Amino acid sequence: MLRRLFWFPKSITFAIMKKILVANRGEIALRVMRSAREMGIRTVAVFSEADRDALHVRFADEAVCIGPAPSSQSYLCGDRIIEACRATGAEAIHPGYGFLSENAAFARAVREAGLILIGPTAEAMEIMGNKLSAKAAAQKYRIPMVPGTEEAITDVADAKRRAQEVGFPILIKAAAGGGGKGMRIVEGPEDFEEQMRLAVSEATSAFGDGSVFIERYVSSPRHIEIQVLGDTHGNIVHLFERECSIQRRHQKVVEEAPSSVLTPEIREAMGRCAVDVARSCNYTGAGTVEFIVDGDLNFYFLEMNTRLQVEHPVTEMITGVDLVREQIRIARGEKLSFRQEDLRISGHAIELRVYAEDPKNNFLPDIGVLETYKLPQGPGIRVDDGFEQGMEIPIYYDPMIAKLVVFAGSREEAIRKMIRAVDEYQITGIETTLPFGRFVMEHEAFVSGKFDTHFVANYFKPEVLDAELEDEAKIAGFLALEAFKKHHAVPAAGGSAVSSGWQKNRKTF
Repeated sequence: MLRRLFWFPKSITFAIMKKILVANRGEIALRVMRSAREMGIRTVAVFSEADRDALHVRFADEAVCIGPAPSSQSYLCGDRIIEACRATGAEAIHPGYGFLSENAAFARAVREAGLILIGPTAEAMEIMGNKLSAKAAAQKYRIPMVPGTEEAITDVADAKRRAQEVGFPILIKAAAGGGGKGMRIVEGPEDFEEQMRLAVSEATSAFGDGSVFIERYVSSPRHIEIQVLGDTHGNIVHLFERECSIQRRHQKVVEEAPSSVLTPEIREAMGRCAVDVARSCNYTGAGTVEFIVDGDLNFYFLEMNTRLQVEHPVTEMITGVDLVREQIRIARGEKLSFRQEDLRISGHAIELRVYAEDPKNNFLPDIGVLETYKLPQGPGIRVDDGFEQGMEIPIYYDPMIAKLVVFAGSREEAIRKMIRAVDEYQITGIETTLPFGRFVMEHEAFVSGKFDTHFVANYFKPEVLDAELEDEAKIAGFLALEAFKKHHAVPAAGGSAVSSGWQKNRKTF
């Protein structure tokens, strides 16, 4: 019998959770299932026809096909996922990230079906899912904001006047958006009208909502986010920050924790603000409060992601907290097992997203078969993936193959470990972001910590990878020649030939 669970501040229902359906695929589905299995909870996988042989399908205790390959006909079909719960007897759904993880309508449908969503309420999703309502909620707690408009702008002439009051350059941003869609940088008033029309058009096409607003453009921004956890008893904590400034197309590629630039005082202030943002929408579960940080280390609220983040492993590494386990415990109605003062930062972690993309071709997806796939090993190395050698990267979904995570006692050690791990990670058959990751680790701007979200535009050119490959080929050729000289007869200058086994054992016919 399924148990209906509602969250009320003074009336908590504790849920018995024996079986969880994971409404996702690939590495995050496996990640969730592993924590559930350690907790003695059975798991149900859902899969599209393209993922019939996927690793998460094999790992789960049960699996249900929910439709054809396109996500619009499978992973985005909430009714099919709820029906799979009914068919298998799963009491709860973990949405992972992407797909339906921040869909308030799905969260509400799960609740109405008498099931538990391992995540925040639909109401919290709705508040934080729109940047303007999120800013309005955060302002109740006097959270620092980038100067700009507090409401959607529709009249072009009025918007232009407001932009001049804020001061150019400015950003026009989609209220319902993310990932850089519906966002335009405007350098001066002469470009404003055209850029606003483009932003509205793109926002309408991408999100079905053309609402946009204005913010002052921060010229050298860093993207730093704070992990939060909130239970159903009113307890909210933060688990420190993640530096996410290495991006391409406004999407993260390299993340690390802690940030190399935050002082303890700024870290504490950002953490308090993140907790207040979560409190402003009665947040429960795992979430991330994102900030933009300028060159003087002033920080401003950007948005809140109401789900588990791709980069959550770096937080787990420096805190020792299993975030998925905590999500499940919170969804069962349990209190957080620790307080803010119990948390400490230990060591340094770096994550490289290994995408099936070609860095030498503007990071375009490069779909194919993993002809070779061998993972790096050793202490402090973690790989969250959903593939094995011989598998094909489907064209229907995000091209991320894996998350390569390293942990060490210091940032310098972590960088060196990541370089070693990248060198050990063997993938052939497709192009990946591994060479780009090595480039980042070795670049002076990253090593020194003096970088921002413009790292790729400022420092990366595709030809640098070609140059590195040429250098590696020359080194390999030199080493091969030296090995040949060492093991074969090579006349020494002014002397006799060096002995060799080949010469000694040679037969004359």
